[in-house]
Amino acid sequence: DGKAVRVYRDPERTAAELTRQSSEDLRGWQEVVALYERAAPYLLPILKSPLPSWTAARHLWRMFRGIGVAGMLELGQLLMKSPRGYVDAFFKTDEVKGLIVPWGLHGDMGPEVSGGAAFPFVTTISHHLQGQVAARGGAGNVIAALRFLIEEKGGAVRTGTEVARVLVERGRAIGVETSSGETIMAGRAVVANVTPRLLFGRLVPDAALPEPFRKRAARFRYGPGTFLVHLALSEPLAWNAGDDLAQWSYVHLNGKPDEVSLTYSHAMAGVLPARPVLVVGQPTASDPTRAPSGRHILWVQVRVVPAEIKGDAAGAIRGRHWDAIKEQFAARIIDLLQEHAPNTKSAILGMHCLSPLDLERENPNLVDGDCGSGSHHLDQNYFFRPFPGWSRYTTPVRGLYMVGASTWPGSGVNAASGYLLAHRLLRRAVPGRAP
Repeated sequence: DGKAVRVYRDPERTAAELTRQSSEDLRGWQEVVALYERAAPYLLPILKSPLPSWTAARHLWRMFRGIGVAGMLELGQLLMKSPRGYVDAFFKTDEVKGLIVPWGLHGDMGPEVSGGAAFPFVTTISHHLQGQVAARGGAGNVIAALRFLIEEKGGAVRTGTEVARVLVERGRAIGVETSSGETIMAGRAVVANVTPRLLFGRLVPDAALPEPFRKRAARFRYGPGTFLVHLALSEPLAWNAGDDLAQWSYVHLNGKPDEVSLTYSHAMAGVLPARPVLVVGQPTASDPTRAPSGRHILWVQVRVVPAEIKGDAAGAIRGRHWDAIKEQFAARIIDLLQEHAPNTKSAILGMHCLSPLDLERENPNLVDGDCGSGSHHLDQNYFFRPFPGWSRYTTPVRGLYMVGASTWPGSGVNAASGYLLAHRLLRRAVPGRAP
């Protein structure tokens, strides 16, 4: 409707923006920011603690001493809410609620999903207080830096090499075999950043796994898919809601609670949403080096879409396979952008789209196009991730460990699971220290 609500890193500018919506929205924002600031010093370290563990318990005890019973109850009540329950408790207008609710879709948290408030709460307020982090020149530079560190320490990185199976002898992982038949032996451990369906359904021999474990791994659930649109632009988008919106890293469209609920329910039913939530990223707003001088790039994450298409909410797309309808659906996304930024079509120099099927083809961890490598509903989160009893990266096969987005603390560029497992393996390698 030509309106937008902005969050700045500057608290005063953000307060003025929220005041223009309503005084109730400002009060609610101040309440949740204050709660975050009280709890974050104790809550965030838990994300770098194995679950369950005495380390996490100590952080909870420190939180109890730091914010008291009332603070613990207030925080716990908020984190257990659904995204809609959270925003309804603190905010009045749909515009301000729309700042927060779409973040839940990144972890398969539709507006009505219990426990789905945690990610929107932490993400929205942390971005307000600390900003967002981006790699200058593109995310590939993060990968290049990590590769340099590994090789500098004598490690080797192999790309374009597919592991066909994990080698197991007498209940222990001893190495891997590649699709070309090469054998790579493991000195201490095989660490797999692979989602359960691949690791335990394809790479590890069935005979090496107890049947109850295999069944549990097969029941691991994945969330709805994502559709991606990448654009090369001759100029920034001219947003109806204000020229300044071109300066933002993220712009959410169609993100009011009822709109998100409709999108989520359609996708879960296998129906293409007519007006899906669009997460618009504008990288060149903060990093002009990502495009030639005077040019821009933009990406759109379409949240969320079904992996298997059973229908179309708009009644316009008849096909039922992503390879057949990808271009039609991409045209719908461009039309939606055009509604909010009328120069969209004239500014496009080039476009590349990825359906949920394409995403899984490029990275088998993105099952059905689920960018989170598994739903983050409560029964698959915290010490239930990936499933109860196996949240600390071990597997029934000795010497085989699983890390990545399918394990605690879940999806995102956080490296926490690998960090926690590395500490565990390094402790075992110290002479004289008990494993």
